[in-house]
Amino acid sequence: MLDDANPKSQLFINGEWVSALDGGTADVFCPADQRLIATISLGRAADIDLAVQAADAAFKGAWADTPARQRGLLLSRLADLMEREKEVIARLEALEIGRPYREPLMVDIPSAISTLRYFAGWADKLDGRVLSSPDHFGRPVHAYTTRIPVGVVGAILPWNAPTMIACWKLAPALAAGCTVVLKPALEAPLAILYLARLIEEAGFPAGVVNIVAGTGPDAGAALVSHPLVAKISFTGSPATGRAIACKAAESFTPVTLELGGKAPQLVFPGVDVAQTALALALGIFSNQGEICAAGSRILVHKSIEAELTAALKAEAEARVLGHPLDSGTTMGALISERQMETVSGYIESGRAEGARIVTGGAALDGPGHFMRPTVFADVTNSMRIAREEIFGPVAVVIGFETEEEAIALANDSQYGLSANIFTEDLRTAHRVAAKVRAGTVWVNGGGTPDPRSVWGGGGLSGMGRELGLSALQSHMTEKSICVLL
Repeated sequence: MLDDANPKSQLFINGEWVSALDGGTADVFCPADQRLIATISLGRAADIDLAVQAADAAFKGAWADTPARQRGLLLSRLADLMEREKEVIARLEALEIGRPYREPLMVDIPSAISTLRYFAGWADKLDGRVLSSPDHFGRPVHAYTTRIPVGVVGAILPWNAPTMIACWKLAPALAAGCTVVLKPALEAPLAILYLARLIEEAGFPAGVVNIVAGTGPDAGAALVSHPLVAKISFTGSPATGRAIACKAAESFTPVTLELGGKAPQLVFPGVDVAQTALALALGIFSNQGEICAAGSRILVHKSIEAELTAALKAEAEARVLGHPLDSGTTMGALISERQMETVSGYIESGRAEGARIVTGGAALDGPGHFMRPTVFADVTNSMRIAREEIFGPVAVVIGFETEEEAIALANDSQYGLSANIFTEDLRTAHRVAAKVRAGTVWVNGGGTPDPRSVWGGGGLSGMGRELGLSALQSHMTEKSICVLL
């Protein structure tokens, strides 16, 4: 069992740590060695109901009475506590996900902290408008609008980047004046339960944030269908997102859905091939490729296709697979045996459809769910490995001859979350970025979304936006008030 970080193992409801009503529990294993690291309370529909009731009471009571400036101060305090505890949180994430410790420490946790601080600054600046209205039958009118929070937000988290995405959902909701019920994935609940300890320490009123780990079909479904939930925010698979949208539509509950991706990385002539290959490798092999924005489709000009493929092969083979807490590890384990089977199935599909494996394509022997980083060449955009999200360390290389062909290939996808363009020509960068259909386009290297910007996509990548002013506005409605003088 995990002792050093000592995460709580119960549900966090109405400011208290409680066991599930039916006493149910679930085990959490480290994907790298299949070691049991914790046993947690397993929340079900009845526990979700208690959490939503607590969130609704806080929304109408203590949180409604909390001045906007104080909401911002509490978010800032939480950010400071996360800064203090970042090594512990990163260690928990590394163990429960199987990813190298340095990745959450250097990327996800700083992003979460920045997000909290950004939205903390917005909390007391959510103003309305004064309108210039015509007289009403000879009587002057004073008309204005205010922004009001929607209410209880049900936030359903994925397992691949739990802390970062939890803060993407918590920060704008709390800044806007909403309360939240978080449902972490059963595969990765520990960092989120540790976050609850910090929420408690920061001094948030009871019921403002509630955390119930449970399964999607039970706890998740109960959260989506609860009549007191005013908004659903979900990050996960397109199939689950579609089911959530359909269920939420029954009660006209608004949703934000951040779903899958099949991000194209367009590489034009004139780039530094070695540096570009390094950036491409980071884009697909970080977090074992278990990222919605993983740059899995590498579209490269045919004049440099062979050279770039060789450089990417070298980058893949330089990855050191191992335990997430080992200092030499540069790529970890897939989350589960089921995910290993999924990734292996796609690799076999690529072989069967005529793609050529340049490197990788097999699992490591021994304990843990380790898949060698894999690069496919001789790929067409009609193959399954080029069209469907694999969620694993599998890159496909597709050649193109013209800029127009590259754009057409990039846009020939059901997804539209993100893209990357590699070029030394500024005109090419702007021209192509304008035409590629994606919610976010990076040029010459990807990164973590800036909390001041927006994050989201279209098609199978979802609807709505996380981060930025758009996220705040999605947690509020504008109310019009007209006074006859």
